[in-house]
Amino acid sequence: MFFTSLNLRPSDRTLRGLDWLNFFLADVQTSVGPFLVVYLVSRGWNEERIGLALATGVMAGIVAHTPAGILVDRIRSKRKLIVVSIFTLAVGAILIAFLPFFWSIIIAQILIGATSSIFFPAVCAISLGVVGHDQFDSRQGRNQTYNSLGNVFAAALMGLIGYFISERAIFLCVFIFSVPTFYSLHFIHPEEICHERARGAVGPEGVRHRKRPWAHLMERSMGVFLASAVLFHFANAAMLPLLGEVLVKGQGRLSMLYMSACVMTPQLVIALLASRIGKLAGNWGRKPLLSIAFGVLPLRGVLYTLTQRTELLIAIQLLDGVCAAIFGVVSILVIADLTRGTGRFNFTLGVIATAVGIGAALSQVIAGMIVHHFGYRSGFLFLAAIALVAFVLFYFFMPETAPRSDQ
Repeated sequence: MFFTSLNLRPSDRTLRGLDWLNFFLADVQTSVGPFLVVYLVSRGWNEERIGLALATGVMAGIVAHTPAGILVDRIRSKRKLIVVSIFTLAVGAILIAFLPFFWSIIIAQILIGATSSIFFPAVCAISLGVVGHDQFDSRQGRNQTYNSLGNVFAAALMGLIGYFISERAIFLCVFIFSVPTFYSLHFIHPEEICHERARGAVGPEGVRHRKRPWAHLMERSMGVFLASAVLFHFANAAMLPLLGEVLVKGQGRLSMLYMSACVMTPQLVIALLASRIGKLAGNWGRKPLLSIAFGVLPLRGVLYTLTQRTELLIAIQLLDGVCAAIFGVVSILVIADLTRGTGRFNFTLGVIATAVGIGAALSQVIAGMIVHHFGYRSGFLFLAAIALVAFVLFYFFMPETAPRSDQ
């Protein structure tokens, strides 16, 4: 029965359900993501308080990521986990909309950060459980494409709502987007999700085997990738919020449209590239593509310091799209490669997300402090320097992880 389930071809209905799940989940998360910075600036919050609020959400995710990965590995009904997470996220959005005070925002960020940690491993697990390792390259690329299209749609809509209605109305849209998200889950047949395959317990020979929970995390390749990913996200996490702060100062209601453009620009790039990157990752391997992402990030940080023109700053976000398209697809494939046969795929996603979250939280706080005391130029250059260290570490010490064609 187990081997038969591995060979079943997923139905078109399930694959379409996965497409729309990625699209509408992006809508839900975008509604309470980058626009929070603009919302708080409009209410007189300074850089340090904004950094603290953002870091609180990240820290909640840090605490929740590893337990979330373990939960996704163990629980068969991953769709129910997503439903509960969406509901909790909506509660956090309501707190932000109607109680925009320090402690209510902090509580909302804790709710949002903790429950959002379920989405990513759950969707990855469902995808891997449905298509298996052999088709995971193209499936992950397709997931990222629909996720980015959802981000573009939500960012455009949120920008218009913030400009023509109010910033508060943005956070109320979470309820609206929750309905089609729940509906998309209905199209994914639970019997087509192989639980063993979904947690990476199926090895190259098609059999199930597991290692001790922490054994594969001690391997050199995993350690290099983990350190590189932490540094990458440390450099990347604060760039968009800092750019948003630069663009919104003195712009009034136009700030929502500028922030919308900053979110939409890279997401359009991701939507155009992600499917192609998924296929290239199978043909070229993982390392060449990830080296491009690691190399582009320090360049992006430096470019932000060379101009103050709004249209050029938004154009630089194209590079963010290149980085995000590659990293969002290929990093998951690397983790799937390194955990194949261990039964710890989602657990490892959670551990790496926890470590990356620490880097992102430190990025928000430290970059906010540097900007507060030394200005935005120093903040961007500091992040670019960290990105350069990440590139050197990855390029010189990370091996290729893609399975050889003769395996």
